[in-house]
Amino acid sequence: MTKKEFIESKILDSGKLKQQLTLWRFKDKKIVFTNGVFDLLHLGHIDYLGKAKDLGDILIIGVNTDESSKRLGKGKNRPITNEKSRSTIIAALNFVDAVVLFNEDTPYELIKTIQPDILVKGADYKPSEIVGYDVVTAKDGKIETIEFLSGYSTTDIENKIKKM
Repeated sequence: MTKKEFIESKILDSGKLKQQLTLWRFKDKKIVFTNGVFDLLHLGHIDYLGKAKDLGDILIIGVNTDESSKRLGKGKNRPITNEKSRSTIIAALNFVDAVVLFNEDTPYELIKTIQPDILVKGADYKPSEIVGYDVVTAKDGKIETIEFLSGYSTTDIENKIKKM
């Protein structure tokens, strides 16, 4: 298997995701889930995702599809990079175990499928307001929030480029 094939093998459809979850659960792995658009990967993303991985054994990332990303209202030109590019770049990170694209406005259905032990979002959210809070807490899972690395955001990068 080439490196590129290995990276692409970490991008799972729902069938492969369910198979992999069964294996990880059998091995008693602690599963961590987070999600986002991850447009223009930057140091803030790396810091956040690395800290998320530190919370468990398996890190699964839900990535908004292009269509889902556009509905978030981040701007008419967003996402800047397409879902194939964004999901492949996230999958290339050595501490990411799986990437799953989702087309809904929120990852709620994906969280119901994954049943993560730990659900992670940025500290700009109150735990009880995080999508999937009810699913994870019903199974005695944890909700964790992570402070963002100050000075790093895709919007800031986009605005800097526009000023050039």
